[in-house]
Amino acid sequence: MARAVLPLPVLPWPVLPSAYGGVVSSTSPQPLLVVMGVSGSGKSTVGAALAAALDVPFQDADPLHPASNVAKMAAGIALTDDDRMPWLALVGAELSAAAASPGGSGTGLVMACSALKRAYREAILAAAPTARFIYLEGSRELIESRLENRHGHFMPSSLLGSQLATLEPLESDEPGITVELRAGEPPVELVARIVSGITAGDAV
Repeated sequence: MARAVLPLPVLPWPVLPSAYGGVVSSTSPQPLLVVMGVSGSGKSTVGAALAAALDVPFQDADPLHPASNVAKMAAGIALTDDDRMPWLALVGAELSAAAASPGGSGTGLVMACSALKRAYREAILAAAPTARFIYLEGSRELIESRLENRHGHFMPSSLLGSQLATLEPLESDEPGITVELRAGEPPVELVARIVSGITAGDAV
């Protein structure tokens, strides 16, 4: 069951891209969105599709991990908070850079980042206060089935239990929305729900 969370503020940019019946202005401030959730929730796929729909750049946070973090995860060793904080600082810096420009509007950015704990999200917001979170919430069974069919990622499916234990879902006083994952839903339909949720500020 998806939870209602703090609505996104009324943003100064129209969020509906042309594919969904609207236009994103090139002169108004652009969105800074973090697509968050456990491994296997579809952050990268959904984030890239959302960025394309909003006509802003997309970035996956995984390549920002230092080599030591990648080695630990590849070995099936869960990361600690100390491991994650330097990585989160880089995530925040990328979002902050995307918000800045000579004209003040920035390029905008959709970032795929697990951001499992509230403290991690607060670290991101400290660097990029206007960022908003899109939490992809799915059942363990759904996530496990996706991980079983995923190949070539450095994080093994055996770490899902650790991620779920670490996960602190988006709370009502945090900026963003919760999106319930549906088995078999095409990414374009999920993106349409996200765009609708951003506009309304509701869980979808």
